[in-house]
Amino acid sequence: MVIIPAIDIKDGKCVRLAQGDFDRVTTYADNPLDMALTWVQQGAELIHIVDLDGSVAGKRRNSNIILDIAKNVDVPIQVGGGIRDMETIEFYLGNGVSNIILGTAAVHNKELVYTAGEKYPRKIILGIDALEGNLGTSGWTQRIAQNPVDLAKNYENYNIKAIVYTDISRDGMSTGVNIKATKELAKAISIPVIASGGVATISDIKELLAIDDCKIYGVIIGRALYTGAISLEEAIKESKKVS
Repeated sequence: MVIIPAIDIKDGKCVRLAQGDFDRVTTYADNPLDMALTWVQQGAELIHIVDLDGSVAGKRRNSNIILDIAKNVDVPIQVGGGIRDMETIEFYLGNGVSNIILGTAAVHNKELVYTAGEKYPRKIILGIDALEGNLGTSGWTQRIAQNPVDLAKNYENYNIKAIVYTDISRDGMSTGVNIKATKELAKAISIPVIASGGVATISDIKELLAIDDCKIYGVIIGRALYTGAISLEEAIKESKKVS
């Protein structure tokens, strides 16, 4: 299982939101590149980056910072937030970003996902964000009455690399991963699943690793890394104990 540190960018800074609420923001670093370099120095093999301003605007807002990170770190980065058209997908993939995350587009523009998956096989990741069994889109500012598993099944056999599954109610709250919902999704589809939202302690990593009836491809960790509740090096070491 891959341990993936998260870098969320708002107003050019590295922040964390509580439950996706833009009014509940904590700034952890003024320079997201410095944060990315720190995670790489601590052993990160992959970095998850979200343009929070872009997620609400529906267009690139912090892409200059993101490309600076892509240029200066020697590990892959996956990027989401405001990516709603092929032009933006091509822009990022053509400038050093390894994988693109489509969230809102996965709900509202299936044709884009299909086209992108065909043109860029295994470069596209879907972001499925759920709250009480429904979907959150547009930077989680909108709610859609659709089951996450049903949405994911629409994209079987379309060259999708992975699905990032986030429980919005737990994101940034350090209340633990929603193991039940994450397992339900992973067991229902063949696309690899990345767990996200609520990772609080090393016990959450151990719990994900202990799942034996399906495989979780990776886990994204945000606030717990920034507060020091989890050491990235310790999490990576723990993940290597199970192949």
